[in-house]
Amino acid sequence: MIPYVVIHTAVSVDCRMDRLDVDMEQYYSLIPTWKEDCTLSSSQTMLQAGLEEWEHDGSSDPSAPLLAVVDGRGRFNGWKKVAPSPFWRKGVALSTTRTPEEHLEQVRSSGADVIVAGDEHVDLRAALEELNVRYGVGTVRVDSGGTLNGVLLRAGLVSEVSMVMQPQLIGGRSPSSIFIADDLGGAAAMDAELMSVERLDGGSVWLRYRLKRDQ
Repeated sequence: MIPYVVIHTAVSVDCRMDRLDVDMEQYYSLIPTWKEDCTLSSSQTMLQAGLEEWEHDGSSDPSAPLLAVVDGRGRFNGWKKVAPSPFWRKGVALSTTRTPEEHLEQVRSSGADVIVAGDEHVDLRAALEELNVRYGVGTVRVDSGGTLNGVLLRAGLVSEVSMVMQPQLIGGRSPSSIFIADDLGGAAAMDAELMSVERLDGGSVWLRYRLKRDQ
């Protein structure tokens, strides 16, 4: 079974994700809505998270979700920093048959698990199914940039899109939208069903949409 996949993100009115002034306390206060079993991120997002400056007291929460990182090229080595921790109970590297074996050994020695899915790129459908089978993951929250979001969308794997729309306009030409993906060409746009709209403090609006995904 493929888990319920929700993309939760903060965007400007023109749906850009960069240069935002986000109330992070407000943004993260919404996350318990889904009672996630797993946080899904990309290696690029994790590499940009500034983990070298992140310290915690060594405590962990066994009830916290898993952290799964899409890392087919074997770039992320910060598992000891993030899992186990107060935020994630365990790490899982999503890799491919071409991920260097020496990197996978480093991942395992750091206490994280490995799921091999795909050859050239991580097969996200297969990886999500394995997360469900191996760990009983029923709900996944995506915490990443537009590239992973776009791949999940085009693969028909997204169940819900949650956007905290900030009262800001960015403009510009750089590809930093919520979904970075190939143009549709002749394909039809994906329909979304509005689940709820809520006005938050500070003028932000929380929008939730349900998608009809591929099974």
